[in-house]
Amino acid sequence: MNILSKKSIFTAMLQNGPFAVKDDLPLTHPFSTKAREWTSEIEDAPLMKTKYRAVRNQIFDLLGTGNFDEILPLIYDKKRKNQATSRAHKLLGNMFAIRGDAQIIDRHLHDYARTADDVVKTLRDKVLAPYSSHIETTNEIETMHNPVELLLVIFNEHFHMKARFEAKRKLVLMNLAGLIDQRERETAIEQQFADFLSFLNMFVWSPSLKIGDLEISYLHSRHQPGDFSCTKVTVLTEDEARKIAPVAGEKLTLIKRRSFQNKDRDIPIYVTIRNKQSAAKVLKLLRKNEKNPATAVDDELGLMAVLNSVSDVKLFLRHLTKSAVRAGSFMTLEDISDTLTGGRYRGTATGSSSKTPMLKFFARLGGMRVEFIIHTNRSYLNYIYQRDVAHDEYEVKRIFDTGVAELLFPSDIYHLDMKNIRASQLIRFRKQIEEY
Repeated sequence: MNILSKKSIFTAMLQNGPFAVKDDLPLTHPFSTKAREWTSEIEDAPLMKTKYRAVRNQIFDLLGTGNFDEILPLIYDKKRKNQATSRAHKLLGNMFAIRGDAQIIDRHLHDYARTADDVVKTLRDKVLAPYSSHIETTNEIETMHNPVELLLVIFNEHFHMKARFEAKRKLVLMNLAGLIDQRERETAIEQQFADFLSFLNMFVWSPSLKIGDLEISYLHSRHQPGDFSCTKVTVLTEDEARKIAPVAGEKLTLIKRRSFQNKDRDIPIYVTIRNKQSAAKVLKLLRKNEKNPATAVDDELGLMAVLNSVSDVKLFLRHLTKSAVRAGSFMTLEDISDTLTGGRYRGTATGSSSKTPMLKFFARLGGMRVEFIIHTNRSYLNYIYQRDVAHDEYEVKRIFDTGVAELLFPSDIYHLDMKNIRASQLIRFRKQIEEY
């Protein structure tokens, strides 16, 4: 389901529906032409009418009001606003299963607000970097972390339409951040991550190396002019790499490798641990049009590994399962997808490429479920450089093609043409990949 459709889970965010933020507030001018148009739009759509009632009741329940007329005094009466805040924070604390006093609840809500700001910052820093000044959040909204204050902004005519939309957006993102935090506390994901790293250091990596001892190597590669796919790759030492000056069609890629032991041989392996930050998880929920982290964010723990050859990959898999047994746990491999030795990857995520070769699976061990993505040197270079495959291009496509960019930065407020921006950003990232 498209995130911008009328049946989207995030209907309240859409600027082409009854919850759109406009110059005027229909509820403050109930007999105006715009208010009548707004009312008829709801009346003609039963699903929207149901959603409107649900959202309206949530607003009243959170603020402790019985109708919209009772909201206005909260905006100007500091004492009543503080009372509403204390009450709302307690309700939200119970909803997100936060155990503790008001100070602990406030700290969690402050963290949710920071995560909401980080979602926008993440996009400003990379996918929408050239348009950073266009999508910068209004100062007053960025400094707010109180849900009641943010909610009251939406009904405050003294705030510009952009600021009121950003207040609503921040509340939606804070809610997703709260759901993710609750899920992480329920699953003890921080402890699982620590346990996973401990398992790798104690049982998987070579005991002859100290923790964090990495060998610096370089991949010197040549690429096809047509699609920039890797045609040849050579592993170089640091000294050998200093003598290389890549020309057009070549890349020199740094990798810092650990090793694992197979019999008497140390096999080098480049490893990066994939531990999604809260902002990345919020973006994933948006892309998948989901509010349930348990179903949408299944890769909270993950590892990407790069080995010299397919035979080394096979040795690593066997070493991994044996290491789990030595650690006292049976290991099963689930949802295996293997296109390193042929075939095509059939990714289900919007923007993903079927040309991406990899070995992908989930390993279940020690009460954890960890996603593994394994590459050879060549497939890894294709993963970061090849046209229509490179991860930087994939990041652009999935933000635009899922509708997330338009949802968070609607054109009637930010005056940006997302279709043209998508095309220009793909060209920009492709230039960076091939020329630098």
